[in-house]
Amino acid sequence: MARFPSRLAFALCLLGASYYAQATTVPVEVLSATIKDQKISNASVLVQRNGAQTYTASTDSQGHAILDTTYPDDSDTLLILKKEGYSNLVVKCPCAGMTYAISPVMQNLDGIRVVLTWGANPSDLDSHFSFPGNHVYFDSQQGRDANLDVDDTTSYGPETITLEKKHLGESYVYAVHDFTDRTSPGTSRLGNSQAKVFVYVGSSLVRTYYVPTNKTGNLWTVFRITPEGEFQDINTLQGIMADAENIDNYLKPYQDSSHPVAFIQASEHDSNTSREINRQGEAAYKAGQLDEAIALFQQAIELNPNNGQAYSNLGLTFQKSGRVAEAIWANRKAIALASGNTAHTVRASSYYNIGRIYEAAGQLQDARQQYEWARQQKANPVYDKAIERVSNH
Repeated sequence: MARFPSRLAFALCLLGASYYAQATTVPVEVLSATIKDQKISNASVLVQRNGAQTYTASTDSQGHAILDTTYPDDSDTLLILKKEGYSNLVVKCPCAGMTYAISPVMQNLDGIRVVLTWGANPSDLDSHFSFPGNHVYFDSQQGRDANLDVDDTTSYGPETITLEKKHLGESYVYAVHDFTDRTSPGTSRLGNSQAKVFVYVGSSLVRTYYVPTNKTGNLWTVFRITPEGEFQDINTLQGIMADAENIDNYLKPYQDSSHPVAFIQASEHDSNTSREINRQGEAAYKAGQLDEAIALFQQAIELNPNNGQAYSNLGLTFQKSGRVAEAIWANRKAIALASGNTAHTVRASSYYNIGRIYEAAGQLQDARQQYEWARQQKANPVYDKAIERVSNH
């Protein structure tokens, strides 16, 4: 399937940029993440770099946009896509000639959408979502409360899996298989594919994963979700010889929460910078600048994914902004990262906050479970009253 009416025309755009020492031409295509081949028109496309000038364009009726910028098309440049009714997409470049898919806002509190995109080669990458009794992929497109919305076999993507409801007490594992090179475990093409995985909750992009570069292997195991609902990064490549239906055998071990996941320690510099940006987020929150606070807390987490205080602050800010599905996700991560003398207090308050969200949505059984977990962490009459309240309905 052709992604652009003329790849040659786009190539000429890139070639033309070489005549201008400081000019970069960035052509992109924007599609729906959930409807096969649907072009997204009138989407805003922005390119930013280190808070400097923003270059903007809009997609045409075929979902195409071309930006002329003075920024190099490299990892210090950000591409941002915006469209009413869709979650904002923010991604590191290089971006020229790539296809991106934007996700309609999700309504379910426990819903998750995972979107895979990549470059021209290899032509066929496949998404796999494994959880107890279920393996969702191209040959088994539906599972319990899960669906492969879009499958792609001709480069770029998207491939999209939507999980309508994540069930507490169950583990979920997501991976990308290089189907094109399924018989070549030593291939480097997946690592060179510019593959990216975007994870959406509610109206927000909450996690972005970039395929490890300069690595070999045809299976990229990206993340798992623990029985308690915490996202844990795996982000490893390995070489296997397996048909698509047997990929589940490589993912099932991760469904056991005792199966180790490598702990990625942030550098001292990144940890210090993360703490400083978190403090800036707290100042923005106190000033009522909630969107700015959310952006700062997310930056702090990107620098140090183990910054539990930033996750706790992010959950509070999401909740105050009315983005309750995102608040649940952030609170669960704060619970998992809580440590030290305040750990029980952090966990108790986070469970209670999640319970309040469920109660407001009428999910009383889920709310009661959260309130009970809060009481297990720390005695508080507020938790007792909450349990009594939801039990009497």
